[in-house]
Amino acid sequence: MPEPRAREVVVRAPAKINLHLGVGGVREDGFHPLATVYQAIALFSTVTVVPADQWAVTCRAEPGIAVDQVPLGPTNLALRAARLLAERHGIEKPVAIHLDKGIPVAGGLAGGSADAAATLLACAHLWGLPTDDLAGLAAELGSDVPFGLVGGTASGLGRGEVIAPLVDNGEHHWVLLTFEDGLSTPAVYAEFDALHDGLEVPEPVIPDALVSALASGSSTALGGVLGNDLQEAALSLRPALDDVLRAGREAGALAGLVSGSGPTCLFLARDMAHRVELADRLAGGVAGAKVLTAHGPVPGATVVGLTLLDGTTTDGRVE
Repeated sequence: MPEPRAREVVVRAPAKINLHLGVGGVREDGFHPLATVYQAIALFSTVTVVPADQWAVTCRAEPGIAVDQVPLGPTNLALRAARLLAERHGIEKPVAIHLDKGIPVAGGLAGGSADAAATLLACAHLWGLPTDDLAGLAAELGSDVPFGLVGGTASGLGRGEVIAPLVDNGEHHWVLLTFEDGLSTPAVYAEFDALHDGLEVPEPVIPDALVSALASGSSTALGGVLGNDLQEAALSLRPALDDVLRAGREAGALAGLVSGSGPTCLFLARDMAHRVELADRLAGGVAGAKVLTAHGPVPGATVVGLTLLDGTTTDGRVE
């Protein structure tokens, strides 16, 4: 059984947004085929793992991020990630996981998936395990978890877990409006099915125009090709989001859309200065909304601190 090689590992993982989310009709297994383009943005959760006498998870969040919906028991996705990795490698020594969340919960930004990806990487370094097989374990945990390991800008096929990096020559600036009251992803997919009941839903594809816009590096070109097949369902469940999107467009955003299953709304700015201007215009203008800003793409889960058994501390650049 592998012995721990470290006494503490700290990993940071980013939020994700969907530049495009194509959704097909529900399959016999209950899943929907997806063709999506992910981008990792500079909102982060930080996960710390240490050896412990029993499995445990604790959580805190940055101001304005509610964590009352985050389970701290066996269903927590980060805890499931640690236990899955331990099971596959015959490790019987538990860890304690601390989540420091900078990604809004239940906001369509894959905060739980970021936690799980970070935990897989952290535990692999804690236990001295190879990291080249983490993607397969990540796919078992959830559709967005593999992208949390990769980051950048990438396509996602299957249920979203089949990841391929895309050329993105731009730096894109985003303003996000988030809400404490989240939307249930299963409920949004159920509403999608209800809205398409009796209709033939085409197989989703990655738009060529989006791939070209990313390669060009132009945020203006990117703003013309963003899309989300779940947006109609999210607006059906929460019609007030339509007013949020309208507010962003009227404030001068290049484009606005619901992030994933929502309710977070994304607005694309021309550059950093425009992002600041757009955020200022939206601040306080939408009841119950918190305004966040971020840029992308950024790397996926990254070790940012590691303390070895002998007490040596590194800055995370681990061979």
